Amino acid sequence: MVVLVTGANGQLGQAIQSVVGNYPSIDFVFCSSVELNITDKSNCETIFEKHKPQFCINAAAYTAVDKAESEPEKAYVINVTGAQNLAAVCKLNNTILLHVSTDFVFDGLATQPYSEEAIPNPTSVYGVTKLQGEQAIQNTWKKHFIIRTSWVYSQFANNFMKTMIRLASERDSLSVVSDQIGTPTNAVDLAECLLTIITFDIRHSTFDHYGIYNYSNEGQCSWYDFAKEIFKVNNISINLQHIPTTAYPTPAKRPVYSVLDKSKIKQVFGIEIKSWKESLKTIML
Repeated sequence: MVVLVTGANGQLGQAIQSVVGNYPSIDFVFCSSVELNITDKSNCETIFEKHKPQFCINAAAYTAVDKAESEPEKAYVINVTGAQNLAAVCKLNNTILLHVSTDFVFDGLATQPYSEEAIPNPTSVYGVTKLQGEQAIQNTWKKHFIIRTSWVYSQFANNFMKTMIRLASERDSLSVVSDQIGTPTNAVDLAECLLTIITFDIRHSTFDHYGIYNYSNEGQCSWYDFAKEIFKVNNISINLQHIPTTAYPTPAKRPVYSVLDKSKIKQVFGIEIKSWKESLKTIML
């Protein structure tokens, strides 16, 4: 069984590499953006022809949320054209595609967790391109799993947790937004989720369960709550203040509330999900 992973040097790509030892029956092929440029369809075709994967995990994405506001074309070519290229090449090779999407496809105006059936209404360039990427896949190849996730962090690459710890080493006090509510997701848990779907699919190959799924850790919090817990887990003492979004304007508008309902993924795949606080404790920087 060959699983091809794009974006190998990114946060999720590195998280998947950290758990491959748990899946000895799978041959993983990790491709960085240099080795596999998803915006180049012929490059995709060459790599697929060489490795003949049964599954492809697309961990490549343009994720610089604020920068996307001034680089919409770059965000589009990676998040939309790239996703469409992979779906088309997966179709040619009968490869099952697992694609990671985001809570940013929603406007954040809900008052209860978003289900997979909730109507998307992105408010940022990043969110728009990720939604268009989902739609491109849906319109191209039926054998896909689109996994929407949120607030991804880990010991790898750049993310909120690592930024907080770095800033705490440089400053005596920090102010963090407290009126945006969502759920942190440990990238290693997300990696295990994706591989659980693959191993489930191998065992139940006649069960048609393709489509969109939500995955994050359990529970909810604000960015302020998340920062507070990060400092607690890492025994960092700092003067942490909470502020409203209006006090920290950013180029991209964030969803005020983006908690995801995980009922479907738990029911279909039997996935057990850790609480965000429990999962955070597994990472010490």
